[in-house]
Amino acid sequence: MGGLSIWHWIIIVIVVVLIFGTKKLPNIGGDLASAIKNFRKGMQDDDKSDSAQLKADPPQGQQGQSTPTGNKDGNTP
Repeated sequence: MGGLSIWHWIIIVIVVVLIFGTKKLPNIGGDLASAIKNFRKGMQDDDKSDSAQLKADPPQGQQGQSTPTGNKDGNTP
């Protein structure tokens, strides 16, 4: 009841072919495939540049600074 049967898919395919035509469908598929490929390439390039930037310029933390010890509120007795 909640899913689409084979007849629903056949009707959807027929409607898509009627709207776009058989000549435009391969072009649309190719454009979609190239868009996905470029998106993945861009994501990999971003990951590489982020890791290269972290190696060149590590984040500045609180290295070498001591923290107060004592009570929970930070006051020392």
